[in-house]
Amino acid sequence: MYKRSERVAGLLKEEISKIIQFELKDPRLGFVTVTDVRVTDDLRDVKVYCGILGDPAIQAQSLEGLASSAAFIRREVGFRCQLRYAPVVTFHLDKTSEKAARIDELLRKVRDGVPTEVDEGEDE
Repeated sequence: MYKRSERVAGLLKEEISKIIQFELKDPRLGFVTVTDVRVTDDLRDVKVYCGILGDPAIQAQSLEGLASSAAFIRREVGFRCQLRYAPVVTFHLDKTSEKAARIDELLRKVRDGVPTEVDEGEDE
C-alpha cells in the first residue's frame, strides 16, 4: 500500500516537469530534468531533485533560475493538483549521473588493468 505522499510525489514530478519544460522562460535555465521529487508526509514541503547538463557554472545558474521561479511553480502546482495547501518547493542538484559515470570509469579502468587512484574526498 502506497502512502498518499508517494502518490502525490509522482503527480508533482510530472506537473513540475511540464512547468519547467513548457512554461518557464528564464534564460538562466539550461537543460533541466526532474529526476526525483520527495514530499513530506504532511504534503507541505517538496524537494525537487534535478539533473542539469553542463559545467558547474551552468548548473549553478540553472538552480538560481529554478529558485527564482519557485513561487510561480508553487502556485501552478497548487492549482493543477488541487491540493489543500500549495507545498513549498525547493530545488536541489542531483549528482547521481555524475557519480554513476565516475564509478563506470573506475570499473572500466580496473577491467582494463589500468592502475586507478580513488579520491578519498569523494564521499557524495
